[in-house]
Amino acid sequence: MLINVPETVVADALRGMAAAHPELAVDVENRVIVRRDAPVAGKVGLVSGGGSGHEPLHGGFVGPGMLSAACPGEVFTSPVPDQMVRAAAAVDSGAGVLFVVKNYTGDVLNFDMAAELAEDEDIRIAKVLVNDDVAVTDSLYTAGRRGTGATLFVEKIAGAAAEEGQPLEQVEAIARQVNENARSFGVALSACTTPAKGSPTFDLPAGELELGIGIHGEPGRERRAMMTSGEIADFAVHALLEDMSPRNPVLVLVNGMGGTPLLELYGFNAEVQRVLAERGVAVARTLVGNYVTSLDMAGASVTLCQIDEELLRLWDAPVKTPGLRWGM
Repeated sequence: MLINVPETVVADALRGMAAAHPELAVDVENRVIVRRDAPVAGKVGLVSGGGSGHEPLHGGFVGPGMLSAACPGEVFTSPVPDQMVRAAAAVDSGAGVLFVVKNYTGDVLNFDMAAELAEDEDIRIAKVLVNDDVAVTDSLYTAGRRGTGATLFVEKIAGAAAEEGQPLEQVEAIARQVNENARSFGVALSACTTPAKGSPTFDLPAGELELGIGIHGEPGRERRAMMTSGEIADFAVHALLEDMSPRNPVLVLVNGMGGTPLLELYGFNAEVQRVLAERGVAVARTLVGNYVTSLDMAGASVTLCQIDEELLRLWDAPVKTPGLRWGM
């Protein structure tokens, strides 16, 4: 691994992020990343966070048109409430703060506690839980469905609404609408390796893959012998469309888990688009790349989000973050 020692991986990454992105205020000691112009007068603040190892989620999505602040925890470990309260205070302009929370038990408990503490400091808080993964209902780390790729859609679209000055109640409603209309399914071709462990986090024999993997390496639906890109796309898209029946066009995210090159991801996207066309699903926009990762895991996930004209307008709105930018 390209690291010093496991104990300083997150701090080292934050120092490097601060050097690369002076438009962000990166507090390495307290583990909070804030857009430097925060708080923005009259603007709802958006705060998210989670364990490190999923970059660019969440710190890479801080900036105009997306998150106001992010709280990185240790690798695959939830940030603590103090981080979240500090982030909320840094971005609150008096218009309130929306917490975007992936459905993992530690994240949910700590954000709930942070919301109570922030409200004690007279910061108005709303929360949205992202739970888009159709692979399994309950698993390691999670009660209910896991929060995965739809987090990007929620943060981008709600972030655009906040950037326009929409009130907290409306930004929250938009975030909930996006989550309710989004579904994800992931596939692992290899296990990931955490810095502390130094070896694969689970055993996936050569020539096999895990269908429905979680972003921490949690088990999915089943293991099979290696499949072609087209066969994986058939399986993943079928699993998504079993759980949703889109009447409107969809946003498509073909997301790499961290260890799969773009050459393969674009080829996989071609197969995903083929299956959607065969099923009569119209595609409005497509994003391909590594956005919600799992360290060095080889594999990919597919996220679909049914949208209307207003959500598409917000998706297309300008954004300028380290991990996502257009229109500026």
